[in-house]
Amino acid sequence: MMNKQSRVLVVDDEDRNLRLMEALLAPLGYAVDLARNGEEGLMKAAESPPDLILLDVMMPGIDGFEVVRRLKADEDARIIPVVMVTALHDIQDRVKALEAGADDFLTKPVDKTVLRARVQTLLKVKAYNDHMRDYQKDLEAEVTKRTAELHQAFERIKNASLETIYRLSRAAEYKDEDTGAHILRMSHYSAAVARKLGLSEGEVEAILYAAPMHDIGKIGIPDHVLLKPGKLDQDEWVIMKQHTTIGGCILERSSAEFIKLGETIALTHHEKWDGSGYPKGLEGKEIPICGRITAIADVFDALTSKRPYKEPFSVEKSFSIIKEGRGTHFDPQVVDAFFSITDAILAIKEQFKSGDEPLFLRMLG
Repeated sequence: MMNKQSRVLVVDDEDRNLRLMEALLAPLGYAVDLARNGEEGLMKAAESPPDLILLDVMMPGIDGFEVVRRLKADEDARIIPVVMVTALHDIQDRVKALEAGADDFLTKPVDKTVLRARVQTLLKVKAYNDHMRDYQKDLEAEVTKRTAELHQAFERIKNASLETIYRLSRAAEYKDEDTGAHILRMSHYSAAVARKLGLSEGEVEAILYAAPMHDIGKIGIPDHVLLKPGKLDQDEWVIMKQHTTIGGCILERSSAEFIKLGETIALTHHEKWDGSGYPKGLEGKEIPICGRITAIADVFDALTSKRPYKEPFSVEKSFSIIKEGRGTHFDPQVVDAFFSITDAILAIKEQFKSGDEPLFLRMLG
């Protein structure tokens, strides 16, 4: 740690003292810088930080106490050892110097042997401190690098997991929806409404990625019921309603937060504010907020989309039906949030049109 030539800054207002210190230190192999007052000493310490400072106490202008105080207050300079060189013998002066931040003392007239020993010792301390500072910087840089790598790995795993969720959800919708565009639209509708309601960005993101699983239970509904072009009879309707509980069973007991939220959404997105929904007939705020939000998103998209049993309704008629359901089918607060962002809703509808297969990455965007 001592391979480079060490630099010593001597600060004293008397020229003969400066020359004496230079004559003592230079033969020992040290590079010596000289400063004739406190202001010059601070300037030189800032411009070219030395490895050690020998500092006179009694100087005109800024005295040694103030110089060391300023040095120790500076983030870059505080690591430099400071030796107070003084003719003062009073214990209070030494205490004052220590309180200001001095690391050691030399008494005038300076003994060459003592000077050599003190300088060597403090330069070793400085070299060790430099080594530890550089090691800490290297360690922090490595931690930052590793953290970035872990974040990238997490994002890759997260994206792979979300793509799996999207593709499995699309498989459940494939028979009676428009090749996955429905789940992209309703999940973005849900996220937009959730944000308007003041949910945190983490909760909004969770709903965006969990909402596509709302109808995953349809995979267990027979085709003759799921794809029937006309109105379902009573027995068929009983079968159709089972997609909520089937979805809950598919998703239950997961440790993944998105899937746990997907389970809740699958079970509650057909519950109604007035308690007339299914499968449990939950009422009002008994219905989790994620279920209340996805209910309006799912219904709006169903109304404006072509299905085996109906042609798409106009946006105006769909809005009218949603308004009629305020306080019966839908949470009034959720309806109000929905209609306060109709421009965003229509933009989402336009973005995720039926037709070409939408890319999964459009969901992340």
